[in-house]
Amino acid sequence: MHGLIRRSAAGAAVAVLGLVASLMSALPASAASTAPAHHRPAARGAYLALGDSVAFGYVPPEAVPPPNYHDASSFVGYPEDVARALRLRVANASCPGETTASMFMPRVVSNGCENSPGSSTGYRTQYPLHVFYKGTQLRFALKYLARHRHTRLVTINIGANDVFLCQETTKDHCTSQAELTAVLKEITANLTTIYTKIRHVAHYRGLLVALTYYSLSYSDPTQVAGTELLNSAIASVTKAFGGKVADGFAAFEGPSNAAGGSPCKAGLLIKLPDGTCNIHPSAAGHLLLAQAIEKVVPAQPR
Repeated sequence: MHGLIRRSAAGAAVAVLGLVASLMSALPASAASTAPAHHRPAARGAYLALGDSVAFGYVPPEAVPPPNYHDASSFVGYPEDVARALRLRVANASCPGETTASMFMPRVVSNGCENSPGSSTGYRTQYPLHVFYKGTQLRFALKYLARHRHTRLVTINIGANDVFLCQETTKDHCTSQAELTAVLKEITANLTTIYTKIRHVAHYRGLLVALTYYSLSYSDPTQVAGTELLNSAIASVTKAFGGKVADGFAAFEGPSNAAGGSPCKAGLLIKLPDGTCNIHPSAAGHLLLAQAIEKVVPAQPR
């Protein structure tokens, strides 16, 4: 992404070790490629996908063949796989580099969506998203849900870019307990705001699913524990609002462990010409993430 997203949306969670439990009491008590259009079955309803570069289906410029950033339809992520499997019409509003704050607050610093630390440019200021909208991603979501009362599914993956932004903008690179606690509290508070607006402003009562992050290494105990703890915080807020959690971490775990703990060697991340992998999912990785979501969606009568 021409340097806009410089760290893993999953690996950024390493920094949050040991801090989730103290935040849980703050939660409210209640609260693969798509087929050609002429071959797709009739849609059974609408599906709104929210999130960051993982939901977007981002591909780095080093990939072969190189991506066409001017054609958003050339990027296929797990939302498109879910839509095809469940026969839903997807509106994918995700933005690479989105944080929980930039999702609903205009002009705040993101990790590459509309801007990044030290830069007023971001992915969205240079290239099209899957859907066009002005304002924040949440603003679009609320309008979409108000206009599409038949929406069957809303998915979201968001949060890890908050940790990376903390690493980028604090003197201690987000290594102190005070900084780590603060960023987790921010993620919790921002997700609470996002879900409150979806449930009580848009009055969406349908299925809300949060997809958790995968680890870049299942053989690194520190990275595994950190990613799981970030995921735990995200899951707790989601459940408080009657949502379900799709286990993206577990989706990658089995195949990665069969490849020595490496999702890269398992073929779940985008391969680069030098033999390494980018941190974003490959087509196979997106398919596994889609299947994790499909597991928590109740079956519909044919």
